[in-house]
Amino acid sequence: MKKISVYGAGAWGTALAAAVERAGNDVTIWAREGEVIESINSSHVNDMFLAGVPLSENIKATSDLADIINSDAILMVSPAQYLRSSCESLKQAGIGEDVVLVICSKGIENGSLKMMSDVIKEVFPNPVTVLSGPTFAHEVAKSLPASVTLACENHDLCSKLASSMESDSFKIFKNDDIIGAQIGGSVKNVIAIACGISEGKQLGENAKAALITKGVKEMKRICVAMGGNAETLLELCGVGDLILTCSSRQSRNMSLGFDLGSGKSFEEIMKGRKTVAEGVASSQSVVALADKLGVEVPICKAVYDIVHGNADIEHTIKTLIQRS
Repeated sequence: MKKISVYGAGAWGTALAAAVERAGNDVTIWAREGEVIESINSSHVNDMFLAGVPLSENIKATSDLADIINSDAILMVSPAQYLRSSCESLKQAGIGEDVVLVICSKGIENGSLKMMSDVIKEVFPNPVTVLSGPTFAHEVAKSLPASVTLACENHDLCSKLASSMESDSFKIFKNDDIIGAQIGGSVKNVIAIACGISEGKQLGENAKAALITKGVKEMKRICVAMGGNAETLLELCGVGDLILTCSSRQSRNMSLGFDLGSGKSFEEIMKGRKTVAEGVASSQSVVALADKLGVEVPICKAVYDIVHGNADIEHTIKTLIQRS
């Protein structure tokens, strides 16, 4: 594989483009925003979503899907709730059935409660893999060391794709459990909002450690009920991603929670954001999926009640702490 494209030019999509280009690939980013395309092609930087990080002159940006549908692989980096429509657009553009689709967004589709891999399989029969792990976009873009999980049920395909994308600063560890890799990435964003609320309320490091630990249990319950392997959650795509996202306000989800815990309203916070905090939508789908599966996820439910139900934070935290 030598031609790898990226669908979505947000911070993470841009960072992935930089990473796979360093591995020696011909890289094209599909972007919706004209100013992003102009910035990448002319100034070799994404001023809108990843300002201050120079990009290789070899990375090209386009708004024409015809420029990416003949790639060996396409990294799907659109927000989780828009993945289905993104796939429909690629299908209409005439993508071939042999193009490998790499899921790089984290979430569960609201309404259908389907994982991203199932969403793609409903649209077309292309090979599907999942890329997930503890990564901040600007660090990956700057070639700072990072490690991720690449999950795929086809071992040969997984090895081929990993060797094409990997570099000295971007290490890829293979796994065959696409369910566990997706559940870990979806639930951790919700737990990160809870950790942010805890920090914003100045509840201390002990409380955050407890939330992370109990968060792993909520991940595990859903993962096992969905048919995934609980061991997968001990890897980069589970505990690794959870620790990073819950430990730094560089995380969009953690910072959103911090602002909530600091007293800002949800509406006030969202007005000042131009990027998506996936945990907002995921809190809805994760709780609904857990209800459907008959498993308990009290932390995720608390986040859902606060974000979508306008529940009182003080009362919700007290109820969660007193829970046996």
